[in-house]
Amino acid sequence: MTVSFLLKPNTVTSMSRNNTESPHLIKFLVVSTVSFFFGAIHGMLQVVPSIRTWLDSIGSPYGGPGHMIDPLAHAHINLIGGLVTLAMGTMYYLLPIISGKEIYSMRLINHSFWWTTIGVFYFYITQVVFGILEGNLLLQNDLQAMAQVHHYYGPIVASSGMIMATGFCIYLANVLLTLKTKP
Repeated sequence: MTVSFLLKPNTVTSMSRNNTESPHLIKFLVVSTVSFFFGAIHGMLQVVPSIRTWLDSIGSPYGGPGHMIDPLAHAHINLIGGLVTLAMGTMYYLLPIISGKEIYSMRLINHSFWWTTIGVFYFYITQVVFGILEGNLLLQNDLQAMAQVHHYYGPIVASSGMIMATGFCIYLANVLLTLKTKP
């Protein structure tokens, strides 16, 4: 792997030109932006005094249903949806420039994007919905109903996590296969 792109005088110009040749990577930037937007709205809402009081009353961020909303949902939409998606798109863009090799598979780029995106939004929605449902049941002191609802939480959150993990693994495989191929 070389870093000769740093020594070329036209690096910035060529990177700008390549941007139009990489429209398939724009979707990573869009999902990252949308995720950060949702994360910002989520963060602003959870500090509204009435919402903060409700979250604190159901255990946020220390346990109970409240931790599903703050910090789990909030952190994942920002870190995975925003930051990791942006990093994936950036790596897919920069890897050919840095290594001088074509990305191993465009199809794997699309798969890593969709699996990760679906997984992170599925996880986020699962955390928020179960946090609200179980939180309201906790406040109503209906622990039996809360236990029945929570029975479904594990398999659903595990499936969303597996979808995210599939996207990460596809991404990692595509990067490693790109680096392994000869230029």
